[in-house]
Amino acid sequence: MNAPVPGLHAAMPSQAPCLVSLDNVTVGYDRHPAVHHLQLQIHAGDMLAVVGPNGAGKSTFLKLLIGERLSLLDGEVQLPDERRSRVAYLPQISQTDRQFPITVQDLVASGLWHRCGAFGGLGREGARRVAEALDQVGLRGYAGRLISALSGGEFQRVRFAQLILQDAQMVVLDEPFVGIDVTTQQVLLGLLASWHAQGITIVAALHEQDIVRQWFPHTLLLAREMIACGPTAEVLTPDNWARAVARSAAARTPSNRWCETPAAIVPGMPADHEPGTLHDHGTLPSGQGPARHDHGFPPPEPGHLTHDHPSAERAVPAAAAGASSHD
Repeated sequence: MNAPVPGLHAAMPSQAPCLVSLDNVTVGYDRHPAVHHLQLQIHAGDMLAVVGPNGAGKSTFLKLLIGERLSLLDGEVQLPDERRSRVAYLPQISQTDRQFPITVQDLVASGLWHRCGAFGGLGREGARRVAEALDQVGLRGYAGRLISALSGGEFQRVRFAQLILQDAQMVVLDEPFVGIDVTTQQVLLGLLASWHAQGITIVAALHEQDIVRQWFPHTLLLAREMIACGPTAEVLTPDNWARAVARSAAARTPSNRWCETPAAIVPGMPADHEPGTLHDHGTLPSGQGPARHDHGFPPPEPGHLTHDHPSAERAVPAAAAGASSHD
């Protein structure tokens, strides 16, 4: 695998604005907690990998970042102001309909929605931008093909070309490299590195730890709650991964329904949450009682990311169609 761009892992002073702030946040679906006690800040220009065992809550975390409607059971959330910081979202490729009769050009051109609207024509300038985006992902000459005729790697390149036209300041990606060829991985990783160098904020849920270690300067390790967050080499350790696997397994045990909040996580904690006490995040449907939960380990220190890029002009991505599954 090619090395990331020079300076990708060099730390810089944290002077960029905070885009996302999670203060002791617990969210879920239908008042069932899914991820717990998230204490994290993401600043403009961060490049963050989100890793964890299956069922760790990675997709739920990404949905929280893009403002999808979830049950906020505890804590406070600050998300990017859409008027100033457009957010791009690329759901899992398995969650998109590749049989829809649409050409590559039409799908990529949908990335210009924020400029053209529903009924605006593509025009000469729009066609030029579509062609340039396809060229960047190595698909020159593919504009007239149906997306159903593409390989998995080609289709993922098309989705990235669509992102290029979104002019977003924050890109959120859910498992972007699953099931695609190594050559396509290299092309798309190169795009991520160039966006990062421009100052675009990138958050990606990933399974490929080799990619995380080589390309992502910071990592969030989840197992229904934050195990560790910070420089990738310090987060992806055997001990941390073992803790994540154990905690994820404990979260799936039906008898573990309680959640203890130790003092280590308490900045900004509501007054009724005494450190080290059990508390309730909501009521289960049909009067089944409190939706309390247990993690089995003390939480990590609050996460805070630093930067490793110069500030720069921002011109790249936002949302691709589709929806990801609960992780």
